[in-house]
Amino acid sequence: MNKKKSFSVLEIILVILVGAMFYISVIPNSKNLNSSLFIDNLLFYIKQVRHQAMLDDKYDLNNELWHKKFWTIKFLKCRSNVGGIYFNIYSDKNLSGKINKEDSLKDPLTNTYLYSSNYCSENNTNNSNVLLTKNYNIESVDLTCNDTLSLGQISFDDKSRVYSKLSNTSNDFEDYVLKENCIVNIIDKMGNESKIVIESDTGYSYKI
Repeated sequence: MNKKKSFSVLEIILVILVGAMFYISVIPNSKNLNSSLFIDNLLFYIKQVRHQAMLDDKYDLNNELWHKKFWTIKFLKCRSNVGGIYFNIYSDKNLSGKINKEDSLKDPLTNTYLYSSNYCSENNTNNSNVLLTKNYNIESVDLTCNDTLSLGQISFDDKSRVYSKLSNTSNDFEDYVLKENCIVNIIDKMGNESKIVIESDTGYSYKI
């Protein structure tokens, strides 16, 4: 009887050990899957911004700042007391310089706005896919073509030209057209690094 009880205790210990090993092996992998899923999603959204820009010619002879309405994907930091990174996809239709939900692109898969405020909370977010750190364990996003004070942005015109910044003046906005490929470097909390290339001459994007 005692031997049977002892054997049962050993079985329980063995199950706990196996469970712990499974947890250690699976949880990091699930985080990797999260960041990998984000890379695929981000690539889809970059392609979607380019496609939207091709359909939506922003040229306006009567407005010298018409270029500021180009469709843009912008990476930003959440508020310091929140931490993390998020992105918005938008067209500054009113030239206000502020990103709002009404100017944001709707996700064709969910029909929700790809928008968040810098509170990075579900209450201030229309589509949780834009919360990179919170939902995908993304630690950093760095663009080799960043000409802004944010983490970086990419804008497209209707000819698939790519811009690293939307100038506040009319006479130099073409100075920010990419002359070489832009690489988006993404690192997750596990230290895994991924890269997306955006070609300067075509606007085409792909993973490497």
